[in-house]
Amino acid sequence: QVQLVESGGGLVQPGGSLRLSCAASGSFVSINAMDWYRQAPGNQRELVATIRIDGRTNYADSVKGRFTISRDNAKNTVYLQMNNLKPDDTANYYCHARIMTEYFSPSNDYWGQGTQVTVSS
Repeated sequence: QVQLVESGGGLVQPGGSLRLSCAASGSFVSINAMDWYRQAPGNQRELVATIRIDGRTNYADSVKGRFTISRDNAKNTVYLQMNNLKPDDTANYYCHARIMTEYFSPSNDYWGQGTQVTVSS
């Protein structure tokens, strides 16, 4: 089985910073891509940032210039550095990965448990 374990959420003042981590563990062949999503109460879950194995990244317009996604392949871990946080960033943040667990088989979707980020004075 595969697990994604998140950490790093918390309460921070506007303008502050947090770094989220998500580590994959278990038996798998490869991690094809890793992403961060977020969901605030009453809102749809939205894609925040993605990173490919080759390091190419994409960001939602709302976080460009403030958030940075990175990946440590040796540790099977993805990070989200969040700077200049705003109250609108308040949400539960979820790690997501497409993981191949067996050779010559389609990859599957895996989700972390979520970590709460609250930006407030």
